[in-house]
Amino acid sequence: MGFERAVVTGGAGFLGSHVCEALLKRGTRVVCADDFRTGSPDNLPDDPRLGVVVEDVTKPLDLLGHVDLVMHLACPASPADYLRTPVDTLKAGGFGTLHALELARRKNARIVIASTSEVYGDPLEHPQRETYWGNVNPIGPRSVYDEAKRFGEAMTCAFRGEYGVDTGIVRIFNTYGARMRPDDGRMIPTFVRQARAGEPLTVHGDGTQTRSLCHVDDLVRGLLSMAESDHPGPVNLGNPEEVTVLEVARKVVELTGSTSTIEHVAAMTDDPRRRRPDISLAREVLGWQPEIGLDEGLRRSFDRELVG
Repeated sequence: MGFERAVVTGGAGFLGSHVCEALLKRGTRVVCADDFRTGSPDNLPDDPRLGVVVEDVTKPLDLLGHVDLVMHLACPASPADYLRTPVDTLKAGGFGTLHALELARRKNARIVIASTSEVYGDPLEHPQRETYWGNVNPIGPRSVYDEAKRFGEAMTCAFRGEYGVDTGIVRIFNTYGARMRPDDGRMIPTFVRQARAGEPLTVHGDGTQTRSLCHVDDLVRGLLSMAESDHPGPVNLGNPEEVTVLEVARKVVELTGSTSTIEHVAAMTDDPRRRRPDISLAREVLGWQPEIGLDEGLRRSFDRELVG
């Protein structure tokens, strides 16, 4: 299945810019809708088939012309961003998702909503399947992101049920790659920035908490596979290879050739202890699984400028 014209909200961000690029390579005309609060025009390719509109998704999206795909990716995604702008994060997950769904409904377009593994909170089930309801603190500091995404999923299901909108939900696990900001606040860009500066790598807590890290090239393949399917989701997209935070820190030091040491700092509030996706459903309905291991992914990211 091919798409003639797609709208990508948050298209100038880390993930959104890779999605725009991949769609353009497939021959799709793309409209990037972004207010550039956390994204950058420098992330976008120079392509005449790419249009850019400066739009805040918390306000109605009014675009002219045919649209047959909406990829709704607009939302602060790093702790540094959503802890600094909690109300805007809730608005992006709530009003932003509403307006993206309304656009898809008006255009009779397929829409894929980017949800997150954070809907599982600090999970009591391991690995996490899509049927798991999660263990989320609804009033903790991370709740502005967690609950915004949970509400967005509920809104998406309501639009599908009441209006028949062709919706799909993906739950994205930790993703990394080129174009992450040095001040992003997420683990890998922080470690890389510190290692390159010769500073200690700051590991929160004892570092035994686990993450499952998916390279952005793999993740984008999964997103487009979801767009080309008719599955409503939710579908987990992530790498089931589970590693500890301490292992990641040591690997970044090794691969950058840094002399940095590792420094343990206070644990983050409500930081999940274990995070690993069950991707059986993605394999079954999308024919998707990640292909890039962590070592290769980090080297590929360094080559394409992960940070700076």
